[in-house]
Amino acid sequence: MFKGLGGLGDMSKMMKAAQEMQGKMAQLQEEMENITVVGTAGAGLVKATATAKGELTGLDIDPSIFNAEEKEVAEDLILAAVKDALAQATARAQEEMGKITEGLGLPADFKMPF
Repeated sequence: MFKGLGGLGDMSKMMKAAQEMQGKMAQLQEEMENITVVGTAGAGLVKATATAKGELTGLDIDPSIFNAEEKEVAEDLILAAVKDALAQATARAQEEMGKITEGLGLPADFKMPF
């Protein structure tokens, strides 16, 4: 198609691939709002739900952990569940991003700038 223009044909392919990746990334950003993960603590006594974008969307706490003498235990369980949910959200987001970068021939551990 671009005979005699040296590497411009390859540049055109690269630009097209970049545009496709940009479209896929935009679609993935929308999808990640709908992907949810659940972090747990205390053998399921506390559950935190988050989107793959890292937004905390829910918290389920078993009433048995509410004991005035064990306030710190309840706080620790809640914090642990939230941290677990956010860690799972990050892992899930990286997994989804990996699917896109894999198709582009980028290394599996390639980190996107967001």
